[in-house]
Amino acid sequence: MEESEFLKIFEKVGAIIVNSHFVLTSGKHTSTYVNKDAIYPFTNKVAQLCFAIAWHFSEKRIEVVAGPAVGGVILAQRVASELNRFNLYTRIPEVLGVYAEDGPDDTKIFKRGYDKLIPGKRVLVVEDVLTTGGSVKKLIDSVKALGGEVVGVGALCNRGGIKAEDIEAPELFALTNVPLEAFDEEECALCKAGVPINTEVGKGKEYLAKKAK
Repeated sequence: MEESEFLKIFEKVGAIIVNSHFVLTSGKHTSTYVNKDAIYPFTNKVAQLCFAIAWHFSEKRIEVVAGPAVGGVILAQRVASELNRFNLYTRIPEVLGVYAEDGPDDTKIFKRGYDKLIPGKRVLVVEDVLTTGGSVKKLIDSVKALGGEVVGVGALCNRGGIKAEDIEAPELFALTNVPLEAFDEEECALCKAGVPINTEVGKGKEYLAKKAK
């Protein structure tokens, strides 16, 4: 499938929202939002997207697929499942799907015994939407700290123009690239114009709660 076809999937489920005032996880503000949560209920479409990521990395001898909680849990499981289908008639062991959670000092850590599944393994890191690359970089650092070898990063959407070298990954593959402008609060034209913050998606609700203190 071409990138335009993946974009149609995003648009069909209402995952790309325009003309509003959003606050991103990074704290930046934007008028356009990629709502990855709108995709996950549509399991057939998620399967299509994960198949494409798995196919791209199918010759990398991947042993573990790792994603960040929460959305990355689904991606890690589905991409690992697709890779296992490709490996069905080979001698490659079962590809595992694991996830990392928020740790102290704004880190990503593997709990629940998953940390024991990483050392010495070839790991594909997956993420839904890349904006600054900060979250996936923390996940990469955690994999490396455990002795895992990161072979690449697969993402549903690269909306921040992130490059592989920005996150210290050998390869970055994104199904879609949606370059969107984002601004610090002090430079946000939407804030200056008094456009209300969207509290339905993104971090708008948390942002307003913090401002109210």
